[in-house]
Amino acid sequence: MIVTQSETSDDAVARFQGVMDALRRFDVAAAYVEMLKEVDGLQTQCLKVLDQDVDGALEPYKRLQEFSAGLQPLHEAAEGAAPHLIDLVSKTTNAVRTSVVKKLSTNLETTLKKIGWPKETATVPSSISDEWRLHVGRLLDVQFPELIKLGEENRNRVSKTEPAVLLPFEVLAQPLALRFQFHFSGDRMTNRVDKPEYFLTHVLDLIGDYATFVSENLQPLLLKHFRSSDLAFTPGYIDATSALITALLPLLRRKLTSILPDVSRSPNLLSNLIHEVMSFDAKLLEEWNYTPLSPSTPFRGLSHYILSDLGYFRAWFAVERDFALARYEAIISDRNTGLLDYDSVDDSMTKPTKAAIRVNDLLETITDRYRPLTSFNQKIKFLIDIQIAVFDRFHGRLNEGLEAYLTRSSTVARTVHGVSNADSAEFSGVKGLDRLCRVFGSAEYLEKAMSDWSEDVFFLELWDELQFRSQNPGSLKGDLSMRDIQTKTSASVGADADGLDELQGALFDETGGSYHRLRVRSEQTLVETLNYDIRNALRSYARVSTWASMSSSTGSEANLTAELDGAARLLDEYLGFLGKALGKTPLRRIVRQLGHSIQSFMWDSVLIRHSFSTAGAGQFAADVRGLWRVIDRYAGKNQGPLSMARLSDGLRILCLPVKGEIPMDMNQDDNDGRDPWKIGLWEVERRVFASNESAREVLEDLGLESLSESDVREVIKKRVEISS
Repeated sequence: MIVTQSETSDDAVARFQGVMDALRRFDVAAAYVEMLKEVDGLQTQCLKVLDQDVDGALEPYKRLQEFSAGLQPLHEAAEGAAPHLIDLVSKTTNAVRTSVVKKLSTNLETTLKKIGWPKETATVPSSISDEWRLHVGRLLDVQFPELIKLGEENRNRVSKTEPAVLLPFEVLAQPLALRFQFHFSGDRMTNRVDKPEYFLTHVLDLIGDYATFVSENLQPLLLKHFRSSDLAFTPGYIDATSALITALLPLLRRKLTSILPDVSRSPNLLSNLIHEVMSFDAKLLEEWNYTPLSPSTPFRGLSHYILSDLGYFRAWFAVERDFALARYEAIISDRNTGLLDYDSVDDSMTKPTKAAIRVNDLLETITDRYRPLTSFNQKIKFLIDIQIAVFDRFHGRLNEGLEAYLTRSSTVARTVHGVSNADSAEFSGVKGLDRLCRVFGSAEYLEKAMSDWSEDVFFLELWDELQFRSQNPGSLKGDLSMRDIQTKTSASVGADADGLDELQGALFDETGGSYHRLRVRSEQTLVETLNYDIRNALRSYARVSTWASMSSSTGSEANLTAELDGAARLLDEYLGFLGKALGKTPLRRIVRQLGHSIQSFMWDSVLIRHSFSTAGAGQFAADVRGLWRVIDRYAGKNQGPLSMARLSDGLRILCLPVKGEIPMDMNQDDNDGRDPWKIGLWEVERRVFASNESAREVLEDLGLESLSESDVREVIKKRVEISS
């Protein structure tokens, strides 16, 4: 009651609480004043003796620095209760730091003048080596707590900050910066926005000129100050050459920042600038092994600074996309690029069109343009919106070419769509095959190219990172969703996989699959065209009806049945062209299917439909061997008989000799030394019709594997000797 002047407990509590709050505020204010007094005292003490006793000034500065660093955690623990105090102490510490660093830098500059810096011949003589070590060491000691703090922050964040410029190297770089400014500012001839390689090369020359100096005179001091700390694992601090490069990069950042607004207005200048900067980054990595954060962390480079930090990626990407599409349009608008290129690949390989080769070269150039990028999102943007987009456009063009062939080559299409005979001629015969081979060869060439690209280390790493990010939602930035990427690259993106299954899938699965389907479809169209034309040419041969009445046959290539000449010449013309246009593997694959078609025609329309005398059978066999010789000439030895194995075995049965007759040659060299005539016609006829088991024994004795028992009976009945 005496303290609060209140007669009720409720009023007393309220008034007493107010008094206590006032006391607390007074205590806090008093503590603030004590802190400020201590900070002011340290500041005054440091600045007072700085000019006379540098070491004496560093002691209060370090205490002030520790005091300032210690307040921040307390401030955060108190939920930001003293922002003004923290701000004032921080500003005071920074002001003192500026004064201290300025004084120490001035002392080092004085020493540098004594050794003739920045002459390339500058060296630290033994007479001032102690002075050199003292001034450099003081600057490193002042900066050490700041470097430790920066390192801790880097360990706690995903995106790493590049190492700070060491203060001694900042002093070394000042006269070099003045030289840089002299050459690359104003109206001087060396200051040209269209020649960024001038100032980039200048900095590379500076590194080369002074790398020896810093290695000899600063490397030992860096090791002495940092090797027992965590900073020893940061090349930007422990390696003198890396520290020199770090000190010179701000010159380039300032230069790039100043010229980019003007350069970005010209697509050619912007593209050239980014290209030169990427080349500069590559030289730092390859020639100087510059990885300032750690040997395992790649240097993001000045290109990352321009494209990501300054935000010029969209502008550059638009330039590169327009360039790629313009080059693509120039390629396909050139009529000559639609022709097969017989000189670009080995003779045993399928010939692509010149357009396919140039498109592939264009896409490889695009890869080289974005390969140095460090941003995953930027690389995937290039891959999908430029590289795969060009692939898709060319695929559409090839597919249109195939559809045009199908439209103009069919009888129904010519009737419905009104295709003239002249236009139809361009899509028939060898000309038609040429059009199909353009589609087939280009599709196969680019399909293989994508398969090779998928094995490239660059694309493998991009695929692995894509798979990782697909399992971590939110890690993908930009305007592409994971669904968009999956649709354009591979259905395996984001799929759960364990063990070896993780190796399945590649960036070009979808695009390569579309080219594969186009290749298969064009190959099938090629086979259908060959089958249709050759079977049409064989129709007159099917109308020959004198097989049973023939009394003699030479069985020689020069005396084929006249009605077969047209088909043989057409087959020779077609395979002669395909032998040059296609590789061995697809040619043999196509020949096998063509052989099956010819075999089916000969079997159904000639062999089974007619009866044969011994001479007639010999002539028919000679005709078939004539077709085989044409096939073997282009597809390889024995490809003709192999593609018509059933017909070959059927002819062996059809040409069985009657006792006393000498059969014509049936290519005994191809029978592995077996004698096909060790049993005659009558014995075979008797055993074939005796039972299925007996028929199978005959087939085994004759070495025939492609015929069934019913086939043998059906063929042998076509001999007039049997039927009569």
